[in-house]
Amino acid sequence: MKKRILALMMVAVMLLSLAACGGSPAQGESGESKTEGGDDKVIRVGMVTDVGGINDHSFNETSWKGLQQAETELGIETKYVQSNQDSDYNTNIQTLLDDGYDLIICVGFKLAQATRAAAEANPDQKFAIIDDASNQDLPNVACLMFEQAQASYLVGVVAGMMTEKNNVGFVIGENTGPMNQFGYGYLAGVLDTNPNATIQQYNANSFTDAGSGKTAAKDMITKGADVIYHAAGAVGAGVIEACNEEKVWAIGVDTDQSSLAPDVVLTSAMKRVDNASYDIAKAVLEGTFSAGVHVYGMENGGVDIAPTTTLLPEEVLSAVEKAKEDILAGNIVVPSDQASFEAKYGDVYKLDD
Repeated sequence: MKKRILALMMVAVMLLSLAACGGSPAQGESGESKTEGGDDKVIRVGMVTDVGGINDHSFNETSWKGLQQAETELGIETKYVQSNQDSDYNTNIQTLLDDGYDLIICVGFKLAQATRAAAEANPDQKFAIIDDASNQDLPNVACLMFEQAQASYLVGVVAGMMTEKNNVGFVIGENTGPMNQFGYGYLAGVLDTNPNATIQQYNANSFTDAGSGKTAAKDMITKGADVIYHAAGAVGAGVIEACNEEKVWAIGVDTDQSSLAPDVVLTSAMKRVDNASYDIAKAVLEGTFSAGVHVYGMENGGVDIAPTTTLLPEEVLSAVEKAKEDILAGNIVVPSDQASFEAKYGDVYKLDD
């Protein structure tokens, strides 16, 4: 009799416990926690890369890191689809649409047309695009923009002070408005710091051909460059490789690229694309998503030089900090288009011709 009473008491305790907890979570095959019943919904954010790929050591990789952080800290489910060529953009966006993702992030201005087409065809779907403002008129697209000219100005100061031959280089991935902003800022920083510097310039017309970046950097080094900055996605890996082989200073872009060649990468022009992708994913989760342009600049931590500064002398770091203060105070206005650049420096930037 006592055993029977004890068993009934144990059953009662188990039923009360289940009632208090509202049931137990069931583990999905992917390891996500899925709630059976109730109104809770896991927010899903998908990302379409540019052709540079997820391991470009640049803005694709950095964007994905932001979403991984959102997954870890906010419980958001994330996925990326890699684009290997421009023709993949529409297909990859459609894949995420078909899979029912709450937000689709398109990485890079090259996805602008594909994003517009998908956003217009799916007005209830939320989109975000990095480095493009041409879709700001659409009510379901957030345009995540960066003051890359400001970050480039800072590394221009570094290059202008670190060169011993008054000869530096710049490699760009493509001649477009957003990419030329890197060039305007860099040349302005170099010339404000070292007006006598020669600035070699090369357009790789690619974000994927590391070999062309290496060839361009080797040519610049042969012609006397001792500091080379790139804004060219995966092409920049070739630039840094050449600098490492020739023991010439390199400057990275978008993320801290010092790990690619710790002995020669002086610093990198940081664009906190990870912050942008994290922020927009969080906004969807919290119901505060808004379309239009979202600008990340120096004043809100959107751009800066990389935290790795072991190769920079104290006087260079001080000059960079002074430049940051002057930019924030409005004493330095960094040019971000052809007209404003040429008004002060003349026609010395050749990649926008």
